[in-house]
Amino acid sequence: MYINDVHILVYVTFAILGVIVAYLINWCNDRMTQNKNIFSKEILDKTKRKKTDYILMLIMVVLYVSLVYFFGIHKGLYENLNLIKFVFLIPMLISALMIDYKLQIIPNRLNLTMFEIGLFLTFLYGITNVNVAINMLYGMIAGGGIFLIITLLGGLIAGKEAMGFGDVKLMGALGLYFGLSGIIVISLIAFLLGAIISIILLVAKVKNSSEYIPFGPFIVIAALIVLFVPFEILVTILLKVFTLGMYRG
Repeated sequence: MYINDVHILVYVTFAILGVIVAYLINWCNDRMTQNKNIFSKEILDKTKRKKTDYILMLIMVVLYVSLVYFFGIHKGLYENLNLIKFVFLIPMLISALMIDYKLQIIPNRLNLTMFEIGLFLTFLYGITNVNVAINMLYGMIAGGGIFLIITLLGGLIAGKEAMGFGDVKLMGALGLYFGLSGIIVISLIAFLLGAIISIILLVAKVKNSSEYIPFGPFIVIAALIVLFVPFEILVTILLKVFTLGMYRG
């Protein structure tokens, strides 16, 4: 049986992979936030394991199965690079969301790992298409640059950080995966989501104006939206939103 030209067993395999990765995400989150080594024999110690997070497992299964559906499976390595890079990126994104939401920080080790894998993938893309690799590097510069400017301006104008430097590093790393146009759309969606949700939290008095609202989760959600929603649809929606409906396309 095939779904979108991919055998059903491939979907099952990626679903199982999603379950395994969900466990590893919880493990890595605990180790990073405690400044402990991730690669340790303690990972096999049942007494060290946390309670099974079935919601996280379900999310990872859905995301991994969706990756196969959207990108498919091809014969050559280079034809599968888009699938491969997001197989690595998605668990790191989910990890960043969970840690930033709970602790208002994105660990340097996590951002550095994203950078390292992204740079290696950029090199692989460059072997077959230099223009793609250059676009990915432009994305890194634009992603980190936009948020660095906002952070610095926020510090000068408001006397405090508009967002953390972990967000700046995260956006720079994501630029390597989504390229220039992708990271710009991610930025716009993240700011839009941040504004809407922050207003809701303030109006509902869940947060007050002096409390810090982590921006990392908005970046992660925006990245997942760009990953799975057709680019042309997103651009059209953003144009309509930012032109107050005057854009007719």
